[in-house]
Amino acid sequence: MNALGNVDFSAADDITIGELLDALGHQPSSPLTFRYDGRPLRKGYHVTEVKAGSFAGLDCGANPEAWTEIFVQLWDVDDAPEQMTARKFSAIIGKVADHLSLDRSARLTFEVSDGIQPMQLHRAAAPAIGSDEIVVELSPRPASCKPRDRWLAEQQAASSCCGPTSSQCCR
Repeated sequence: MNALGNVDFSAADDITIGELLDALGHQPSSPLTFRYDGRPLRKGYHVTEVKAGSFAGLDCGANPEAWTEIFVQLWDVDDAPEQMTARKFSAIIGKVADHLSLDRSARLTFEVSDGIQPMQLHRAAAPAIGSDEIVVELSPRPASCKPRDRWLAEQQAASSCCGPTSSQCCR
């Protein structure tokens, strides 16, 4: 994620579109399974929309923020005879990239719905690449307070044995 001041607020399990596509390239013929709410999307899921945006705003501390984000909308239905492969998913994103500028380092958000329940926003963990499928765990995207996140990161760095207040690194 791009943010003013070169501060990255992404969670440790929050991957970018570039990281996802790179991982999928290792086993393109493998079925691609997305999991959310403790279960996999049904095998006939669709990628119904891909959006790219650049955002600017002020956080709750009146600090300017700017980032790019890619939204991939997944429709959780059982409407196809086969599971989507990593290759097909990558081809869909590639087709979008032919028409839109996709920042490979952009924050990645999945919008998931079964067409009945309201859409839910999720972040993606790094894909688990198994011998017979690739699984991407989606978890709800939480709200955060960026000034608090910055303060916590500073506190953690200061308390680390290798932090800026320490005279030597741990060995």
